[in-house]
Amino acid sequence: MPRTVVFETTGGPEVLSVRECPLPEPGPGELRLRVAAIGLNRAEALFRAGTYLEHPALPATLGYEASGTVEALGDGVTGFAVGDQVDTVPAFDLNDYGVHGTHVLVPARAAVHRPRGLTPLQGAAVWMSYLTAYGALAEDGHLRPGDHVLLTAAASGVGLAAIRTARRLGAIPIATTRTRAKVPRLLQAGAADVVVTGEQDLLARVGAATGGHGVRTVFDPVAGPGVLTLARTLAPGGRLIVYGRLDPRDTPLPGQDTFAPVTSRFYSMHEVTRDDERLRRARAFVTAGLADGTFTPAVDRVFEGLDTIAEAHRYLEAGTQTGKIVITVDDTAHGTRADDTAHGTPAGGGAAG
Repeated sequence: MPRTVVFETTGGPEVLSVRECPLPEPGPGELRLRVAAIGLNRAEALFRAGTYLEHPALPATLGYEASGTVEALGDGVTGFAVGDQVDTVPAFDLNDYGVHGTHVLVPARAAVHRPRGLTPLQGAAVWMSYLTAYGALAEDGHLRPGDHVLLTAAASGVGLAAIRTARRLGAIPIATTRTRAKVPRLLQAGAADVVVTGEQDLLARVGAATGGHGVRTVFDPVAGPGVLTLARTLAPGGRLIVYGRLDPRDTPLPGQDTFAPVTSRFYSMHEVTRDDERLRRARAFVTAGLADGTFTPAVDRVFEGLDTIAEAHRYLEAGTQTGKIVITVDDTAHGTRADDTAHGTPAGGGAAG
């Protein structure tokens, strides 16, 4: 019997439950997938809590990222066949679709054939992170070879993808983290330097790393009053890109204290995924990086079975991971490659440990 994740009220991970549901039938332009693995994102935790950009229409399901097998095609779908191995990309609203289930519907434009050599575990850990990094750092050409880029809270899945994206563009990534234990992982991912915030002077470290010139771009998921300090790391003509709101306090206008010649903007990866041409370019960029080894999925921890969804959300909200949290949904999720979990230990039965 198909099963899906549901919540009837907003709140913490405890509001999530797994329920049986009818087998969904694809409509025009849709695919039905048998899901092997799902990847978790902070956006889904915010959606569950009622604090995301879109408010859930209750009862609701959730989930942007899954890997699985095409089981059925709706009218008008081309480019896919029953049995194809695919991943989903976040090219839909969570009130319209959600992939945290055993059998799910997705728009065909939100599916991509899984790149060669990736297991379902890895496929569920690629697209949200790399599409987010691509749209902010690569799409408009602002970040150039030789430029420095400051990546805050860089141990997340998006942060690690941004390090590798910057390297692929020829830029020089400087990462920040609150936890000294994460420094080796960030250096391994390609960071040229890592600043442990709270222990080290951010402005002094960035100044030293850039020869006093500052960075071309800051890519920040935190927001809040701290953007005023981040703006002071920017070179003239630099850009601050805010893609999250981990700090719920108001975000002031960067540069207001110095009238520095810098720009700032809020950014969502939906700018890429809801535009067909941008999404085509992004898929090509990410697929090429996976093919030549520049990009690798970073899986922090694997929880086994859909019933571990609440436990996995608790682990996500603890903020201790480096990379992606993945949940297996059926036995086909486990591949033969040894690097499925690039960091950490796969979870048995979803223990939070």
